[in-house]
Amino acid sequence: MATQQNDLITPLENQSVKETNYGALGTLVTVFFFWGFIAAGNSVFIPFCKHYFHLDQFQSQLIDFAFYTAYYLGALVLFAYGAFGGKDLVGKWGYKKSIVYGLLFSALGAAAMIVAVNANTFTGMLVGLFIVALGFSLQQTAAQPFAISLGDPATGTSRVNLGGGINSFGTTIGPIVVAIALFGSTAAITDEQIAALSLSKVIILYTCVGGLFIAAAALFYFSKKVPAGISSEKVESGTKALYTLLIMTGLLIIMFVPVFSSYKTDPATLTDTEKHGLEAYRLKWLLGALAVVVIGLLAANMTARKKAIGWGAMQYPQLVLGMLAIFVYVGVEVAIGSNLSELLKQQEFGGFQSSEAAPYISMYWGSLMIGRWAGAVSAFKLSDNAKLLLQIIVPLIAFGIIIGVNTVAQYDMKPLYYYVVCVLIQIAAFYISKNKPARTMLIFSLLAVVAMVIGTMTTGTIAIYAFLSGGLFCSIMWPCIFTLSIAGLGKYTTEGSAFLIMMILGGGIIPPIQGKLADVIGIHQSYWVPVICFAYLAFFAIAVKGILKKQGIDYDAAVESSGH
Repeated sequence: MATQQNDLITPLENQSVKETNYGALGTLVTVFFFWGFIAAGNSVFIPFCKHYFHLDQFQSQLIDFAFYTAYYLGALVLFAYGAFGGKDLVGKWGYKKSIVYGLLFSALGAAAMIVAVNANTFTGMLVGLFIVALGFSLQQTAAQPFAISLGDPATGTSRVNLGGGINSFGTTIGPIVVAIALFGSTAAITDEQIAALSLSKVIILYTCVGGLFIAAAALFYFSKKVPAGISSEKVESGTKALYTLLIMTGLLIIMFVPVFSSYKTDPATLTDTEKHGLEAYRLKWLLGALAVVVIGLLAANMTARKKAIGWGAMQYPQLVLGMLAIFVYVGVEVAIGSNLSELLKQQEFGGFQSSEAAPYISMYWGSLMIGRWAGAVSAFKLSDNAKLLLQIIVPLIAFGIIIGVNTVAQYDMKPLYYYVVCVLIQIAAFYISKNKPARTMLIFSLLAVVAMVIGTMTTGTIAIYAFLSGGLFCSIMWPCIFTLSIAGLGKYTTEGSAFLIMMILGGGIIPPIQGKLADVIGIHQSYWVPVICFAYLAFFAIAVKGILKKQGIDYDAAVESSGH
């Protein structure tokens, strides 16, 4: 294990509490809002591409694949620079400039999209989206540890939650603003409207998106409240970790090629038996990709713990388990939401058409905002009574906003009024968890396991509410995992952050696994996949607390002693 070098790895009882830099935090969460708001453009972008470029199923899969692959490769390049150059690139630039450069890079991607639309090339659109996501990769690598560093590390989860809550708010109101800008109406956007969308309006949309990226970059760059966040520490060679990741990348490519090439087969030409065999074939390779990630990371850490030289941040077990946790968390969050529409088409779940299912899907993603708003309350210096009151009121306000926004969009939200019961359960969970990251992670993971089991064992409204509540319980997992995973890494903090961002790749592997499994055992029973994912996240919460205690770090105790 590397020598302890900063206050992130000094036993917490020996540290003085660091005051939160609210000025810098305010600027940072404004940028989080821009990320969420800009993401709303994808609600039009993906269906527009399907109509405009006449995409088949295989090509439409490439849209998400390009996005998640960019996150993985972007973070890998950042690590490779440090491994060979001996200098962490984000640390060299500083958190502030890294976020600015990432925003400008994403603006370049938006420009590439405009060129591609004009040139009528879907490949160009993929390249543009890939560039946007590369910029996001750099921004996220810097922003998460930056938020944690702007105050007491023990309460870093609250600050990341605040950023996530503001991000979710941007995502919630973004679709309405986009609908008004493109269609002059707040009503739900139909496939027919998107198909009839003029090219000039799409170009205007992405011109505005690029402008928002540039505006956010300028806001961050010229803000005097935001510290540079530069690290001058030399990074020890991590070539062994790099070679391991490169080998894993090569194996992942081998696993993905058969999956995507199989889409060239026209399902209409196959018998039911042949279709079943094709789905089993795809599932086999996707499970192989999952095995590459899990076995590769665990084997790397076992080797690194015997001889740390050359392994960099991977020598820390909390980081490796956290990488798997981020992989699983992103995967399960996307998988639940991506499969909801198909689930709701089943007669035992209401037999909803796509337009009728939209309010439920909106509530699922809105549940992430509800939870993050509640978790963000502790980021502010308030009395215990004020925090308790706000942790009750704020989630209910967030729930009301989601109901209101979708009502304005002319959706019938009456069937979701009683979902407030699930929100009240989450409020109780927050009270019990006391804002302690490991404890919060464990409680919310166990509640998610229970919710998914209830959902798989029942049908109708109870099951629907159970699956939707997955969003409530997922809401706080990202900041908890991030805070616990980079604790104690010292000079390897931004390198560890890059590793965690790479694991967003889980969003490109776990959802297809559930989707392919649904073709074999049915969409309802495929939700046992989220059960397994949440069970691992509960294990992570227990294991990482013990690992950190051995290193003299107990964030749960630190939160209690600091009065949060």
